[in-house]
Formats: sequence, C-alpha cells, structure tokens
Amino acid sequence: MENPVLFSILSSFIFFCSFKFSIATDTLSSGRFIRDDETLVSPSQNFELGYFSPGNSKNRYLGIWYKKSPETVVWVANRNNPIVDPHGALTISKYGNLVLLNETNGIIWSSNISENIENPVAQLLDTGNLVLRDNFSSNSSESYIWQSFDYPSDTLLPGMKLGWDFKTGLQRYLTSWKSADDPSPGNFTYRLDIHVLPQIWIYQGSKKLSRTGPWSGVYFGLGVPGSNFLFEPILVQNEDEIYYKYESYNNPMIMMLKLKPVGQIQRLIWNERNTGWEIVFKAPGDFCEYYGQCRANSVCSVDKSPNCECLGGFKVESQHNQNWSTACVRSHSSDCKSGDRFMKLADIKLPDFLEVSLNESINLKECEAECLKNCSCRAYAPSNVTGGGSGCVTWYGNLIDIRKRQSNTGLSIYIRVSASDQGSKKRLWVVVVFVILAVVVLASFCIYCQRKRKVKGKEKMETCQDMLLFDINMSITTRANEFGKGDRAEKFKRKDSWFPLFSFASISAATDNFSIRNKLGEGGFGPVYKGELLNGQEVAIKRLASQSGQGLEEFKNEMMLITKLQHRNLVRILGCCIEQGEKILIYEYMPGKSLDVFLFDPIKKGLLSWGTRVKIIEGIAQGILYLHQHSRVRIIHRDLKASNILLDNDMNPKISDFGMARMFGGDELQANTKRIVGTYGYMSPEYALDGLFSIKSDVFSFGVLLLETLSSKKNTSFYNTDSLNLLGLAWDLWKEDKAQELMDPVLQNEASFPMLMRYINVALLCVQENAEDRPTMSEVLSMLTNELVNLNPPRQPAFSYLRSVTNLLTSRLPEPCSVNDVTISVTDGR
Repeated sequence: MENPVLFSILSSFIFFCSFKFSIATDTLSSGRFIRDDETLVSPSQNFELGYFSPGNSKNRYLGIWYKKSPETVVWVANRNNPIVDPHGALTISKYGNLVLLNETNGIIWSSNISENIENPVAQLLDTGNLVLRDNFSSNSSESYIWQSFDYPSDTLLPGMKLGWDFKTGLQRYLTSWKSADDPSPGNFTYRLDIHVLPQIWIYQGSKKLSRTGPWSGVYFGLGVPGSNFLFEPILVQNEDEIYYKYESYNNPMIMMLKLKPVGQIQRLIWNERNTGWEIVFKAPGDFCEYYGQCRANSVCSVDKSPNCECLGGFKVESQHNQNWSTACVRSHSSDCKSGDRFMKLADIKLPDFLEVSLNESINLKECEAECLKNCSCRAYAPSNVTGGGSGCVTWYGNLIDIRKRQSNTGLSIYIRVSASDQGSKKRLWVVVVFVILAVVVLASFCIYCQRKRKVKGKEKMETCQDMLLFDINMSITTRANEFGKGDRAEKFKRKDSWFPLFSFASISAATDNFSIRNKLGEGGFGPVYKGELLNGQEVAIKRLASQSGQGLEEFKNEMMLITKLQHRNLVRILGCCIEQGEKILIYEYMPGKSLDVFLFDPIKKGLLSWGTRVKIIEGIAQGILYLHQHSRVRIIHRDLKASNILLDNDMNPKISDFGMARMFGGDELQANTKRIVGTYGYMSPEYALDGLFSIKSDVFSFGVLLLETLSSKKNTSFYNTDSLNLLGLAWDLWKEDKAQELMDPVLQNEASFPMLMRYINVALLCVQENAEDRPTMSEVLSMLTNELVNLNPPRQPAFSYLRSVTNLLTSRLPEPCSVNDVTISVTDGR
C-alpha cells in the first residue's frame, strides 16, 4: 500500500519539476545567466532571445528573433558594442538591472534603470517584448520597470508604440541597421512627427526622405491602401503620450514593419507554407513617394507623364526650364479684392506643414471664411475626416510634397485661385449650364407630349408612375436600337401594358404590411420579403430601401434585362410596383432559398448530396451559357456568387440579381469601367484591378462557385497564411496530388472520384490569372459533361497567394454586397 503512495508522490514531484522548468524557459531570474549557447523562448514559441552573428560578421550580439525565422532579428541589445568572442552572458545585477557581460565580466550593455528591484525577473513575452519587472507584482504593462518595446531597433511589431512619452521625454522610433552584416545604427530613421498634426517620416540623417501623413482621424494621409483588411492603424493622443501602433486583425497572421538599411520601410507577412516573408507594402516605392520631388505648388502623379503638374492657379516659374528644377508660381497676382475662390483637389496626400495654422474648434465652412479673409492664406483643409470632417488647417507658404492618389484613399485640400484664373472656367460653366437647361426643357416637352398621347381619354396614372414607365420604355427601345436595327429592334418595344404592374396596396397585403416575419434577407438594394398574392401564388418581393444609394438606374437595369431572358436556370420576374415613390420588383418565390444558405451551414450542407451538387453546377453553367451565347443579346452578369443562386423545391438552380449586369451587342466582346462594383472573392483580376470585364469575368466567378460547391468552403475564408483563400488551398492540394481532400467530407461515400478530379481541374482552369487562358462557358459545359474531352493542366490561379492578394488590396476594392435570397448590387452607370 505504501509503494503506490510513494510512487504517486514521486510522480507528482517529477511532474511539478518538469512543469516549473517549462515555465522557466521564458524567464530569467536573479542569479541565473543566459550564455552564448542558451536562449529564452516566449510561452507560445513565437519569439526567441539569444546570441547571433549577422550576415558574414563574426561579432556576437544579443537579440530577439522569430523562432520560425531565426534570421529575422527584430531587436538588438548591444547594437553599438558587439561581443568579439562567444563568451557573452546575460544576467540581472544585484541592483535589478539587466546586464550583458563579456568574458572578463565587463558590462557590454545594460537596461540602465535607476531604481532598485527587490525580486527582479526578466521575461520574454509572446509579443516579442522583453520586460523587466518585480516578480511579486502583477504581470501587466504598468508593472514593467523596463521593456525592449521602449527601445526599438529597426522593427515595429504589432502592439509596439512609435511616438513620445511626455512624462519621461522618451521618443520611440526605428533606426535602420548600417548593413546586413552590421546592426549598429544606420543612416535612416522612421519616426512620428507631432508638429501641427501627427505625421510619420523617414529621415536620412536630418534630411527628409519620405513622408506618410498626416493622420486623418482614421489613417495616415495616404495610409496603406487596403490596410483595414490586414491590420488596424491606431493613434493614441493624451496629455501623457502620443503614439502610433497597429494591431493585426488575424491573430495567426505574423507581420512586422521593418526599416531596411537602404532607407525603405517594408510591411512583411509570414508565408507559412513557403516559410518566408512576403512584402505587402514598401515606401518609398515610386518617384512620388520621395519628399518634394515636384518642388513647391505642384502635385505628383505616378500615372501621368510627366509626373509633375502645377496646381490650379500656378505655372512653371520659367517657361524655358520645365524639368521641375524650379517651383511653380502664381499664374496671376492676387490682391485679395478680385473675388478669390477655392478649388478642391481631392484624393491627395496633404502638403507638408511648413507655414501653417491649426484650429480644431471650427468647421470647414468657417475654415474657408478664415482663409479667404487672410490674403496670405494659400489653402485650407479639414484636420479630421471623421464625422463628415472637422477642424481647420490653413497653409500660408509654398505647398510642398503633394501626391495624387490613384484611388479614393487620399484627403482633400482647397487651393486659393484668383478671379482671373476662374474666368475661363466660369465661361465654360455658363455654357454647360445653358446646355443642361436646354436638354431638360426639351426632354420635359417630349415627355409631356408622350404622356398626352398615352392617356387619350383614359384615366391618368400617377405622375411619378407614368414618367417612370415612359423612362423604362424609352430606355429599352434606345438600348435595343444600339444593338440591332429593323425587326430585331422592334421586338424590344412595348405598349403601356408591356409589364405587369402591381398596386402598392396589393404588395403591402401580400407581405402583411412588410412584416419582419416575412423578411427573407437584405442586400444593397434593400430588404426582400416573402409574399402571397390574392390568387395564392407565393412570390419574393424586393423593395428598394429609402436610404439605399441605388435607385432608378439599377431598377430599370434589372427589369430591362430580366424581361428579355427566358431560361429555366434564370429567376423569373413577375412584375413591379412604382406607386407612392416605391420601386419594388416581384419575383417567383424560390422555397429552397439560396445556395449559400446550404453550402456554408454545417448542418444544412448535408442536404446537398453529390447528385444534387452536380445538378446545381450544371444548371448554373447552363444559365451562364444562355446569357453569354443563346439569349437575344449577350449578357455579362458581373455578380455571380452563391447568394445569387436560388433553389426551387427540387434544388434546381436559378441565377438571380441582374442589377449590375451589362448587355453586349453585335461583336462586342469586352468593355471597361472606371467604377468597379461587385463582391470580393468572386471578381476576376482584370476586373478588380483594371475595370475590364467580359464573358471571361463570369467564367472566373463560376470557377469560384464550382470550388465552393465541391468543398462547402467560402473562398474568402482564411485557410493558412500561404494561400489565404480557397483558390490557394485548391491549388496547393492540386500540386501535391491531394485534390480529393478539397471535397466536403459529407460526400465521402457517394462522390465519383474521377468526376470530382475533373470538376476541380475545370474550376482551376476557370480561375486562371489571364482571361485568355480561361475556357468559354460552352467549353466549360462540354468539359463537365463529356468525359472524353481532354483537359489541359491548370496553372497557378489568380489571387491564390499573398502577393496577388496584396495587389488587389492596393487597388480599388468594392464593398461586398450579399443577401440570403435575392440581391442587387451597385450598377455601373451607362
């Protein structure tokens, strides 16, 4: 009986000792040493502290690095004083200081605190922060006596502060290494400047190299396009301190900001599969990111040639020397009595704060008045863009270092322009206004005449309804005439009764006064309700929300298109309601709801058998083929996604939501738009990045849908730090001959393996980077249904790895718009 007891006690003692040892690996207590062959490791194995020799150097330094990437050092203690032999030792002195000793016990480096600590302990945290605290105090940041985060090297980690501690006078900033072999302080610094408004600078010595800012209340000036997809920028300002930091939105994502020895700041993310770092942002990266490249009173644009252009109201100082070695000067002198006004310059990085004034207590209108009455005021801008804009910054000298943004991530400034500079513009505006008025009058007269012909003794319709119907009919006829002549155009013309009209009272009764119980979902267009007409027919009713940014154009677009389309895999529209200012569409009701309701629900996806998924895939393909090839006009849907695939009682798919679709006529194969709208994760790269869309854009979206249907996984979900999305996961598995692992496990015992592999192959061909490499929908359908058709091997898909996703983030991204049943997205104006 005693032996088991002794054994239990001994086992518990061994377990306790091993537990204490594992905990102690991240801490250094008084009297213990960390020598050259020993390290501290943070609790979750994120970071490691120890000794290293950089590059080809034989000198030894104490540093902290990512345990996954030992060559990536994020902090160095003894930057200015290397150890020349492998006999360094880190310990805590009797007064509580962290000290680094050489072979003769000489102090190489010290934390240099002035207060004594009774029970000192150093700990390496999972954030990469080495802290010194009293062992008996709470383990919170307030209890840290010293921390490495207060003394950055060349790296800013998530949670680190860049800025000032006013109580101690401490300034935290990054300093580059001298070279890859020498971590001693180099020539470049990256710091927060708090003159007027916070800005972040890269300095080369005392020379201004590059500027990011100012802080707008949301981000720094130009910021990092798409930064809100990866990390959150944070600026904290109070009486004790002001600092910038960032936090990753995705905890497993490893990222850092590093100042390179050449003076370039880089944001890096760890690529888990390739075990390497990916650069997602760097600055300065182009001509305009270097400070003052275009000199004073000019704006720099990387997408123009030449890159430099004088601001409105300015001209190059010398007409014989336009190489931008001299500044721009006023086109006309301003005496402040000639009706000066302000010209808005949008989407820019605001000029540097050289001669400025800040008043945060007035609004933008008051700011304009203040600037206008001061003859020396050159420009003004809001100091904070949140809440519609507030505060006032006014410039009194030259305007230096303005950069134009290619997307709408910049700020706005109002430049003073003299009356003489406005003269030609005023004359142009007079002409424009006159033409607009003439067109309005003529259009009104035509509408009046048309309405008079329509009524002919009949009871008049409501004015709003009559005008809208006329507008719709005219749009259809005009659109038809664009694409065909003679008989073909006549087919599109309709009489007044061409489209069933429902009264608002009948729609209200059908939905029980738009009861929340009948609400099916909501999208960018507005809410969608289930309704029952007086004849017992169930319908889906889509109602334009009053606060929606969408309206008549989208409404007309969907009706114009869907009334032309007749196919069993396209949703059928039954009519509309346009009474009392309402814009409502009535559809056939789809009791199966939308595909995403089943695919991405852990329970409901079990209702989608292999045969059902095959039927859905082939039905979608048939519907898209009809739009592209067999309808009276070629239609590009532009918003194919799982929530826009509706299912009937028999799980037959029907494509819905034609609000942003485009018609092509004749031999037209592609088009371009400056307004990119759609849903992130389904857009092809040429459309997302360049606004170019064609039938191959829909093929890309179908490829994404196909992979989602096979796997029950969302493309936009995070799968690992390498691939980031479903396309990358599918490609990785395909390369490793493990593509079958992509299949939803619920299909394990019923899926046809050869058909599964064929479908994945087709999906990967549909999502190729280049549009010309993707098949047409007729080829897709042939490959899906004919096992004798040989398939080409796919290449790496678009957006399947981090760098290509970064390209998307730095471009113009739309807001995704989704709803469970029927949706409509922002329509591109025509």
